[in-house]
Amino acid sequence: MATLKGGEFLIKQIPANEIFSIEELNEEQKMLRDSAKEFIDREVVPQRERFEKKDYAFTEETMRKLGEMGMLGIAVPEEYGGLGMGFVTTMLACDYLSGTTGSLATAYGAHTGIGTLPIVLYGTEEQKKKYLPDLATGTKFGAYCLTEPDAGSDANSGKTRAKLSEDGKHYIINGQKMWISNAGFADTFTLFAKIDDDKNITGFVINRSELENPESLTFGEEEHKLGIRASSTRQVFFNDMKIPVENLLGERNNGFKIALNALNVGRIKLAAACLDAQRRILNHSIQYSNERKQFGVSISTFGAIRKKIAEMATGVFVSEAGSYRAAKNVQDKIDELVAGGMDHQAAELKGVEEFAVECSILKVFVSDLAQNTADEGIQVYGGMGFSEDTPMEAAWRDSRISRIYEGTNEINRLLAVGMLIKRAMKGELDLLSPAMAISKELMGIPSFEVPDYSEFMSEEKAIIANLKKVFLMVSGAALQKYMMDIEKQQHLLLNASEILNQIYMAESAVLRAEKHFSPDSVEAAMAQLNLYKAVEKITVAAKEGIISFAEGDEQRMMLSGLRRFTKYTNNPNVVALTEKVAAHYIEKGAY
Repeated sequence: MATLKGGEFLIKQIPANEIFSIEELNEEQKMLRDSAKEFIDREVVPQRERFEKKDYAFTEETMRKLGEMGMLGIAVPEEYGGLGMGFVTTMLACDYLSGTTGSLATAYGAHTGIGTLPIVLYGTEEQKKKYLPDLATGTKFGAYCLTEPDAGSDANSGKTRAKLSEDGKHYIINGQKMWISNAGFADTFTLFAKIDDDKNITGFVINRSELENPESLTFGEEEHKLGIRASSTRQVFFNDMKIPVENLLGERNNGFKIALNALNVGRIKLAAACLDAQRRILNHSIQYSNERKQFGVSISTFGAIRKKIAEMATGVFVSEAGSYRAAKNVQDKIDELVAGGMDHQAAELKGVEEFAVECSILKVFVSDLAQNTADEGIQVYGGMGFSEDTPMEAAWRDSRISRIYEGTNEINRLLAVGMLIKRAMKGELDLLSPAMAISKELMGIPSFEVPDYSEFMSEEKAIIANLKKVFLMVSGAALQKYMMDIEKQQHLLLNASEILNQIYMAESAVLRAEKHFSPDSVEAAMAQLNLYKAVEKITVAAKEGIISFAEGDEQRMMLSGLRRFTKYTNNPNVVALTEKVAAHYIEKGAY
């Protein structure tokens, strides 16, 4: 069976048995999850204050312990000292190691992701043998130097330059980088510079400890940040730094592609890194609301608090559903390519690149939700939530960076829709035929038959199919109007992105509930609750988009189509669903 293409969820009905969720972890994965959770609860939770007091040495010490456990080498092939585990397992480790403090989450993500993966994916055999064993075991730590003072989102505009030495044996590098995570304790640096007057950047890798002149690589002071306080973040300066020519990573002029693919992996991993943070904030909120008494009763008996608990729990369920679904899609694609004869390095690159749209969707949706969950956590705690004595204010500060990391959420929203359009233009994804079919459907007379929705989740799946029509209707008409100038219509693309994100995540939750839970389960209630909210958000975004570019009969027809495609036959009782979810978790005492 051919694996799903990236973005294809928009034009296909996905059966529940074809998606993967966290309920399907194998025994090895469950053991790794439990080991990660036990480590965090034992080594990190009791020391949370040290991270808030900028104890960078403690972050490094904790990372060394993770290296001894093998947790830094999960994605590194066995022949280079790693565990060589699959993509889902790397997501799982990132999930359960990142939830307590953003400082450790950042150090771990920067090292295992952008600090190690470019060498795994683009390194020569000699480079992999040299650098990966130390990175996999935590003997050395990695840092990734891309951003510059005048080159953030536009990475190719960087001013750092590399010049070939007269004897042709070295590149001489000059320039500066900023916001470099792990810079204070890293030894292995992946960096990007333009060689001479090249149009594009090129990647390089170097061990700080092997430099001929240690003074050629210098650092600014530690940055003082809103959150992730014990994550080492410094400026990095290259002053006639000599790098042997064999340290060029990948191909000359290909650094932008290395950077993009590293960021694609980073995006889906960032979604994973927000999951356990959400679970822990929710658990603290449930526990506090059960213990806190006002007017002689626990505040967890108040409807306003119960609504917050239900919405936070629903957010966790939906975030898990989308994240693990996409991770398995990536894994399946990698396996398919390897089975077809492609080497693992190239297959991993292609697998992640294939699902770049989903990676951006997840990055935006889950990081937005993590911030909102932390904000609501403070609200549940009330005045105490604003105090450093409770875990909420640190969680709120730490979660804020996730909306900026790996490309801001605004850039990722534009990227997701832009990548979809490009795939359609190249003929890799047929969005045009279904969009034209919807135009015909809008011209026809709607059916007034009441469908049979007696089967579990049948109405929910019908609504999701209609929401996909909303996306195709709006984006198809907008493309016809603006053609190649669509990229300039950022307001409209942001609206389209909101529709896209809500569809993917709502579908993930509904299919997860259908596959693993019963109609009267709390999980089904959460999937239904989320879908109802998704329909509301899609209605607002689509209406705003339609009115911005369509006029007269076209506008009236599309707004009529929007009403048709967002209509429930049986409206869910949102208050009853909310109460059901709240009652379950408040009584259970945790997610």
